[in-house]
Amino acid sequence: MFVCHGNICRSPMAEFIMKGLAREAGLEDRLCIASSATSREEIGCGLYPPAARVLASHGVEARGHRARQFMIDDYNSSDIVVVMEDYNIRNLLRIIGCDCDTKVWKLLDFVEPQPLRWMGEDISDPWYHDNFEKTYNEILTGCKALIEYLKLK
Repeated sequence: MFVCHGNICRSPMAEFIMKGLAREAGLEDRLCIASSATSREEIGCGLYPPAARVLASHGVEARGHRARQFMIDDYNSSDIVVVMEDYNIRNLLRIIGCDCDTKVWKLLDFVEPQPLRWMGEDISDPWYHDNFEKTYNEILTGCKALIEYLKLK
C-alpha cells in the first residue's frame, strides 16, 4: 500500500509505476498494489491531471483511480505500507495508533545500500513545486529499489 496526503499525486503515481515494474519483473501475480491517503480532503477525486500527464509521457498506464483514505483495515491486511514523506508517517500513526508490526516504510528507504526504515529522503510533493517530472523520477527510483527488495523476500 502506497500512502501520501491526498492520494491524487504521489501515492497513485507510485501505485501505477510499481504495477508496471511488477509486471516487467513477473511479480504481478504475487503483489497486490494499491494506494490511499492519510487525509479525507480528496476522497473520490481522480488522479491529478499533471500527475496523469507525466505518467502518460513515460508510457505508464493509469486509469480508474479514485482517491481513498487509508484505514486501519488496510494496515492489518498489508504486508508493507510505503509512505512518501515524514509528514505521512505522523498522519498514518494517528490512524493506526502504533506501527507495532513495523510495516511502515518511506519509499526512498529502499534506495539505501541496505534498507533503513524511516531514514530515506522524502519524495518531493509536486503539489507545491509543480515539477511532476522530478517527483516521477524520485518515485521510479524508489519503486525500482523496492522491487529489488521484494525479490529477496
